[in-house]
Amino acid sequence: MDQTSPHDSLPRSYFVFSLLYGGMTVIAGVLAYKQFAIGPLVVESGILAFLLLVVLSSAVSQLHGKAAADRLVLWGFLPLAFSVALIGLVLLLPASPDMPAENLAAFERVHGQTPRIMAAGPAAYGVSLLLNVWIFNKLRGKGGKDGGGMWLMARGAIASAISQAVDTLIFITLAFYGEFPIGSLLVGQAIAKIVLSFVLVPFLILGAVAIARRLDAPRTGVAA
Repeated sequence: MDQTSPHDSLPRSYFVFSLLYGGMTVIAGVLAYKQFAIGPLVVESGILAFLLLVVLSSAVSQLHGKAAADRLVLWGFLPLAFSVALIGLVLLLPASPDMPAENLAAFERVHGQTPRIMAAGPAAYGVSLLLNVWIFNKLRGKGGKDGGGMWLMARGAIASAISQAVDTLIFITLAFYGEFPIGSLLVGQAIAKIVLSFVLVPFLILGAVAIARRLDAPRTGVAA
């Protein structure tokens, strides 16, 4: 059962995770401009923010149910849309004459994404995150059993791996199909994201659930 204080309208964990979730939807696109390598794996840095979206939505699904996690994903479109609109407005505003030309060029290069990429991101986000929540909840079993411990970690890894593969397929196809051959990029990115899903996500979900339970634990010594 969700634990709330008498003055809270939402479980504390849901409120805190929602704040973090909104921030990750906004920053993921910016981080994507840098690629990093871990051994043979090369992946765009936005995956780190995206994996946190997977972790947060999975933790919410575990503790507060699928409907709450679905709402989290759908509300995530709001900060994403506002950030895209605000970036577009800033790009249209005239730059200060005192701003160094190289700084302006770098800003416009990072934020002046093509319409295809700007459309591909939200489409991939919505489908893959809702799919992640659905798979994660489906693997829980009939009757809404707890499905914690090692099975919680396994469910998180499986759901993340599948949803990340789907995310890669949707985003790269919508953003780059017809511009250049995308086969090798699809395979490389999918493998990298699946590996990270199995290496990082299970432990992060376990930690997120533990943090959420502490946030939702009844507070002692607090006046009603």
